[in-house]
Order: sequence, then C-alpha cells, then structure tokens
Amino acid sequence: MITDLLGRPLRDLRISVTDRCNFRCPYCMPAEIFGEAYQFLPKDEILTFEEIARLSGLFVGLGVNKLRITGGEPLLRAGLPDLVGQLASIPGADDITLTTNGYLLAGQAQQLKDAGLNRITVSLDSLDDEIFKAMNGRGFGTRRVLDGIRRAADVGLVPIKINAVVQKGTNDHTVVELARHFKGTGHIVRFIEYMDVGNRNGWKLDEVMSAAEIVARIDAELPLEPAAANYAGEVANRWRYRDGSGEIGVIASVTQPFCADCTRARLATDGRLYTCLFASNGVDLRGPMRDGADDDELAGIITGIWNRRRDRYSEERSEMTETGAGMSGRKVEMYHIGG
Repeated sequence: MITDLLGRPLRDLRISVTDRCNFRCPYCMPAEIFGEAYQFLPKDEILTFEEIARLSGLFVGLGVNKLRITGGEPLLRAGLPDLVGQLASIPGADDITLTTNGYLLAGQAQQLKDAGLNRITVSLDSLDDEIFKAMNGRGFGTRRVLDGIRRAADVGLVPIKINAVVQKGTNDHTVVELARHFKGTGHIVRFIEYMDVGNRNGWKLDEVMSAAEIVARIDAELPLEPAAANYAGEVANRWRYRDGSGEIGVIASVTQPFCADCTRARLATDGRLYTCLFASNGVDLRGPMRDGADDDELAGIITGIWNRRRDRYSEERSEMTETGAGMSGRKVEMYHIGG
C-alpha cells in the first residue's frame, strides 16, 4: 500500500477508454464546442487494451482493488468485453465496474457480464423526457437508458447505481420522481451536486442544489434516515428509506468536500495519470511504457506520483467561496478522465 502526503492510500483506479461520447451533456461536453468538426484523439494516441491491462496490474500491485471503466462513453469502444476479461484476470482486482450513459447498454450487458464485469453505474439525470433530451444535448429520450438498466439487472450486473447530476433551475424539480421510480427496485440513485468540472460548462455556484436541499426535498415525500458508510472513502453519503425499501446517495463535492478520504487515481485515454478530478496536469505513462520501461520502472513512476500527491481541490474551492476568493487555473476536461 502506498500513501500520499496527506496519508491517503491508493485504492481505486478509474480508466477512461475513450474520449468520445454519443451524448453532449452541457455540464461535460457542450454541443456548441464539441460539434461534428471537433478533433478527438487519434487511435495511435489511445492506450491499447493490453497497455491498460498492464498498467492496471501495476496499480493493483500498489494497493488498488477497484477498477472502474469510464469514458467519454465506454460502450463506444469496440471490443470492450475483451478489456473487461483482461482486467478480471488480474489477481487482487476484486471489483470491476463500469460507468455508462446506458444508451448502448441493453445490447452489451450480457457480454460484459460474461467477461467478468461485476456491476454497473448508469447516468440518468431525469425521467422527464424533455428535460433529459435537453440535458443529454442530443434529444435522446429515456426509454433506451431504462431498457439498458433493466437488461443489466436481468444479467446480474448488480447492485446498479443511477447517477443524477442535479442542476438548480434545470432538473432539481424532478429529483423526487427519480427517487420514487427506483425505490424498492434494489437500484441506488445517487444525486450529485452540480460541479465545476473542466473549463467549458459555464458553472455557477447559484446553480448548485446542495445535498442538504436534495435530501430535504426527497425526505418530505419519501421519509429518509441516515445510514453508515459501506467503506472508508465512499463518495456518497447514504440515506435509507424509513420503510426499508432501499436507499439513495448524495455526492456533495461542492458543499461537503470529501477530499480527505479520496483514494482515487484516474488514467486518461491517452495514458496520462491524474490524481484529482480537478487536476490541471497529468503525468505521462504511455510514453515511458512505449519506450520500453519495465514494470518496476513504471511502478516507480506511479509510486512517485502518488507519494507527492497533495490534491484537495474541493476543500480549497469551499474555503475560497467562503472568503470570496476565486479559483484560478485550467482543469482537465471530465470526458478525458471519466468523472
């Protein structure tokens, strides 16, 4: 086990397998910027499955036990079950998960399960078709996403988590409907405060609906009680329905930062390693690997990066908000590192 300068161990690796996405969510890849002419990474700059598996094995050897496949939209990457199979064969990789927008999920769920995927997280910001169409930036309705969730449940990719970014004035009035729809299904809806990821989403603090407000709104109609965390470093605060019919989570990165417990590293599509969702720069692992570095050399690079880590962006943002100061500096775009 390796730790950073704040004593945080390395436990989770998020792996972005593509920078492409079939959605254009305004808070991540606004359509006016990421249009048809936008140049995504060429194939030779993207890590191969074998390179991803090799690096993942090194991360597991350094203490990681959860590997999460992300994008962009990971289901756009051809042959993804092959990668899942390679990751599932790594001794010590106890939890292989995937985050998707769900649009292509129904057709791939069985193959992913057969390859060794343990469970899945689906992004679904609203059940209201018109709101969902606006928030995905493509005019897609909810039906295919809901079909994907049902199929994933049928093949055993459970427990399923449903991630919903809550933006005040956009979809905040639909949170109760979303909670009610999945109440009693065994699926866990996780409501996420609207965050200032990347540089292009026009984030404003007054568009953040706080976790406390989200819980209060749901509790007024579907009574809740707090629940203990499942493990150290869990990002969502858990709330159980008082009637025993399940739970929700709230991720309060803006109003209740959890940097002190963050155990996550992020491997970008191009092989750069980032130690924070809001990092400005990553460290290249692809270059040394393709130049012939052996496993010990690569593990040494990773260890050095983590040992020097001191990231606590959300806490710093919160402190500066209280004092009236502003954050400066550009951040990596979320679609490069999977959120």
